[in-house]
Amino acid sequence: MNLKQKSAPQRLLWAQFDALQMGSGWEEEDVTKPQILLEDAFGDSHPGSTHLSGLMEQAKYGVFEKGGFPAQYHTTDICDGCAQGHDGMNYILASREAICDMIEVHGSVYPWDGMILSASCDKSIPAQLKAAARLNLPTIFVPGGSMRPGPDMTTSLVAGDISLRQKRKNAVSAQEIRDYKLTGCPSCGACTFLGTASTMQCMAEALGLTLPGAALMPATMRDILSGARKAGRQIMSLVEKGIRVSDILTREAFENAVIVHSAIGGSTNATIHLPSIARELGMILEPELFDEINHKVPHLGNINPSGEHLTESFWFAGEVPMVELYLKDMLHLDVMTVTGKTLGENLEDLQRDNFFARNLGYLHNYGLERDQVIFPVEKATEKGSVAILLGNLAPDGAVIKYSACSHEMRERKGPARVYNCEEDAYQAVVDGTVEPGDILVIRYEGPRGSGMPEMLMTTEAIVCDERLNGTVSLVTDGRFSGATRGAAIGHVSPEAASGGPLAFLETGDIVAYSVKNRTLDIVGIQGKECSPEEVEKILAERSRKGVIPRPERKGIYRRYTSHALSAMQGAGYED
Repeated sequence: MNLKQKSAPQRLLWAQFDALQMGSGWEEEDVTKPQILLEDAFGDSHPGSTHLSGLMEQAKYGVFEKGGFPAQYHTTDICDGCAQGHDGMNYILASREAICDMIEVHGSVYPWDGMILSASCDKSIPAQLKAAARLNLPTIFVPGGSMRPGPDMTTSLVAGDISLRQKRKNAVSAQEIRDYKLTGCPSCGACTFLGTASTMQCMAEALGLTLPGAALMPATMRDILSGARKAGRQIMSLVEKGIRVSDILTREAFENAVIVHSAIGGSTNATIHLPSIARELGMILEPELFDEINHKVPHLGNINPSGEHLTESFWFAGEVPMVELYLKDMLHLDVMTVTGKTLGENLEDLQRDNFFARNLGYLHNYGLERDQVIFPVEKATEKGSVAILLGNLAPDGAVIKYSACSHEMRERKGPARVYNCEEDAYQAVVDGTVEPGDILVIRYEGPRGSGMPEMLMTTEAIVCDERLNGTVSLVTDGRFSGATRGAAIGHVSPEAASGGPLAFLETGDIVAYSVKNRTLDIVGIQGKECSPEEVEKILAERSRKGVIPRPERKGIYRRYTSHALSAMQGAGYED
């Protein structure tokens, strides 16, 4: 492969450039080869990051094989699971921007010829994809894959039940707690439900930025190492052909991703991340696009938390390519991908390679057939998985993942019980203050309110409480974990801290929502139903007192909460 090195002109400007690289262990001939940035989220912070350095070692071999020279960089991430219940959660979404910015720095100081990215989890994947769009180099993303299942096909989210009972007298034994801690996360990789981590791996593949079949490979199997090595070889082909991120991340590619997201029942956080990635390329993904597509696309993924099975089984069943094959008449098959071929060509190649049949034997180990994990179109029982709700409580929109919500809870009307932070709402659930039928409201948790933390502790407390499960809904301007179950409406916009109607709702007011009608409204004041005009008048009167001031902040937390966009615009920094 005869490639012209992108950094050649810069090397003539300052001799120290080559000397510094050779001082890092490069040979004299290495500095003349095409140079590939290998950027991963490796670190000791959680199971999704600990193995990534090993994947990048394999990618290095692939780059070497094709005549390039790789350099490995790390910008590690942190885990939402370690941030539950304390102020650390307020930094989680802000970390997406910090990771993206650091990769931009790494990718801009040296004139790299291409880039390989690798991450497993919630914020590092969209951060890396945002950076890829910003840098616009030939780029391949290598997903970190899936964790092994826990005992009895459980996930790490057994923590919700354990943690609730820990706070109630004599509700859990020390042995039960210890057994969970020893088995809840049995290997490296992303948690094995279709949370945000697994969803964003799938989104990277649906966008065309991974090799086909790469998302959610079991992190302990040989396939994931082989895939990383192939990515190392393939990046050199992209460099040779000059195929950059902007050639792949087209409007049609984003539409394909939203279709796949709808079909698999992905995390509501994708409605933040995909628009934020698109903005890096000057594209706007309107909330209406998600709703329009979810009205049409059959829900095919029988994957926890919207369904029964775990992400490892989803991969064995054929994962994203199988979904794409079932939905090929709805997709843009002519979009370019990192293979240098179109999506349609990739699906044909996978069929010839026996990809869809080869792993079914692993699925049979669990006594499963493909149709039990990925429904054929004719067996799908409903359309879509996510809805955008609008109304006088959410003039700019709100999001609900109705595929993880019972049919009985998809339309409700009830009294609001309002809290100004999640901690107080969670304690109310623990203490039994929340009553069946309440619509629990948590506000000032949006991007400018407190950094848009997730409400997983509270949603899990509700569904794990027999008295409340199936009767209590939650409405918030914060966000949710991809593992969230139940009637959980988030991303309410405008948020309370920006003076949205949510700021002026009071306990005892009546709230109503309907997934079918795509509505979220205040329909009564202090227990008495009112006309929309009466509600508007009373909210205007209440608004005169203004919003609750936010505490003084510093550092990245201050920068993020002072400049964050609405959740409906991706919750990145404003331009």
